[in-house]
Amino acid sequence: MSVFLPEPGTRRSAPHLWGLVAAAGFAWVIGYVVNGKIWDWVVFDLFALDPESRVGQAVHFFVYDTTKILLLLAGIVFIVTVLRSFVTIERTRSLLGGKREGYGNVAAAGLGVVTPFCSCSAVPAFIGFVAAGVPLGVTLSFLIASPMVNEVAVILIFGMFGFKVAAMYVVFGLLVAIVAGYVLGRFRLERWVEPFVFETKLRGELVEPSTDMPWEDRLALGWEEVKTIVGKIWPYLLVGIAIGAVIHGWAPEDFFAGLAGSGNPLAVPFAVLLGIPLYSSAAGVIPLVQALSDKGVALGTVLAFMMAVVALSLPEMILLRRVLQPKLLATFVGVVGTGILAVGYLFNVVI
Repeated sequence: MSVFLPEPGTRRSAPHLWGLVAAAGFAWVIGYVVNGKIWDWVVFDLFALDPESRVGQAVHFFVYDTTKILLLLAGIVFIVTVLRSFVTIERTRSLLGGKREGYGNVAAAGLGVVTPFCSCSAVPAFIGFVAAGVPLGVTLSFLIASPMVNEVAVILIFGMFGFKVAAMYVVFGLLVAIVAGYVLGRFRLERWVEPFVFETKLRGELVEPSTDMPWEDRLALGWEEVKTIVGKIWPYLLVGIAIGAVIHGWAPEDFFAGLAGSGNPLAVPFAVLLGIPLYSSAAGVIPLVQALSDKGVALGTVLAFMMAVVALSLPEMILLRRVLQPKLLATFVGVVGTGILAVGYLFNVVI
């Protein structure tokens, strides 16, 4: 994207400027669409790695997810920064905060349902929302709901367990996202977000949103914000995805079933703890969920495991650490984990 955007301090004619923006946007869309096919060819054809092998799956997972998340991070941060240049943070907070925050949590969780990101892919949107002044609790509702509740996972759960279980999963998944986000929002923990998320700079100077800012400066502002945030995030992103790649596809079903079996009163906490180190989308973890269910693991325990995998994955926590200070990260894990435990035990009692 950088090759298309105006450098700070330069001026372009309007047609030339918008032509470059259109070309950058087109290149981003093409890159995102062909990302998977390109890495399929590179990993499995060019380097001849076996797509069924753990090495082949791990390498493909790493390069594909790294590219996808970097594209999402750059695109979302750029767009949000340009939009934010029109609207002050104070105005955004006045619209979405205060008494409307509870409604904001519901709306954010609903938005998460129709944006089926994996946990790490949801982080770029989280950063953009927080930077735009959306209340932290509202944004956390989105961060929880997006990977946990999406149409693909719901359809697969419906196919395996029926309508009742699928409906309950949606309801309780949304409740975890809404209640956890609302509770965290009540704590007013914005002070525990890393300061750079709230700072918008142009040519090294802090700037305030303004309706009078030229478009050249708005676009330069967006590009500088992309460089700043990606520059701070990328080492954590690579580490998080690398961990996810190493354990991708490694699913010792018998070990899980032994610790989280129906005869263990601590099965639900064990399932949550076992799920956190894994990294997968809700759809990707469904085969393991089915395997554990077939081995006799209680349904609530299985679904708590699934929620932990998609909402509290270790790679996501590593990536979030660059944005959230340890106190906020620990609070987030504690509140969301408590909600997942409650859902697991409730499912085991009801079903």
